[in-house]
Amino acid sequence: MGIETYHIPVMKEECIEGLNIKPDGIYVDLTMGGGGHTREILKHLGEKGHLYSFDQDPDAAANAPDDPRHTFVASNFRFLRGALRERGVKGVDGILADLGVSSHHFDAKHRGFSFRGDAPLDMRMNTRAGRTAADIVNNYSNEALATIFSQYGELDTTWKIANCIERARNSEPITTTAQLVEAVKPCTPPKDEAKFLTKLFQALRIELNGEMEALKMALEQSIKVLNPEGRLVIMSYHSLEDRIVKNFMRSGNSDGKIEKDFYGRSTTPLKVISRKAIVPSDQEIERNPRSRSAKLRIAEML
Repeated sequence: MGIETYHIPVMKEECIEGLNIKPDGIYVDLTMGGGGHTREILKHLGEKGHLYSFDQDPDAAANAPDDPRHTFVASNFRFLRGALRERGVKGVDGILADLGVSSHHFDAKHRGFSFRGDAPLDMRMNTRAGRTAADIVNNYSNEALATIFSQYGELDTTWKIANCIERARNSEPITTTAQLVEAVKPCTPPKDEAKFLTKLFQALRIELNGEMEALKMALEQSIKVLNPEGRLVIMSYHSLEDRIVKNFMRSGNSDGKIEKDFYGRSTTPLKVISRKAIVPSDQEIERNPRSRSAKLRIAEML
């Protein structure tokens, strides 16, 4: 499976520049996917440098570079610190995360990430996990469904959406993407159908894979493993992720609350390098439309 068919790496040059790579440094790619960013980091490492790439998706393992300077970690990045400790790594010089769903996941119709076409309602990032999106749709209460559609999809009239799903699942279980699309049709705005369904599917995917919790855990662990002047480079694709990343880089916690010492001085562990989010160029968006919503943020350990 080639890198271009799996996932086109977004803002590749900007990510590498943000990492400020030292040839003999130790780096982490939290989201290897197709290996685009991983391979680019390796190009900038010398013989003594090393890169650890994480990915929980079994499909990604085939994209791991065969390089003595590279270690593939088959794990969710929420276990960052423990996985590094198991491998004898106490500190790293840079961490990169390209959040969200790869092109491969959207294009692999059988994985159920896309509302286009018909496929099992799966959405598992880790196909070895048990629960699927269908389990959420069929077993969550109306209140629970409405909450995740509001929190993770930032949708309006979420109770109506939950009621539409309940009516449909009372007739028969909703087990495919097409059935879900049909179930919410009475609540779908005709002029914004694609946007509505994108947010609906996003909310289910985030809930199923525990994405917000995993991001917060990885960020909290990042400041425990980054060496002084080590870089944290995070690329997100929707406002929920970007808000968490922005708050964390500014304050050292996902709530954005800046702690102060006895003298009133900020105790944040990071220095923000990118005051404003870096976004793709018009040329990159034209070349890779899926990069359109990407926002890149960079911080450095003090």
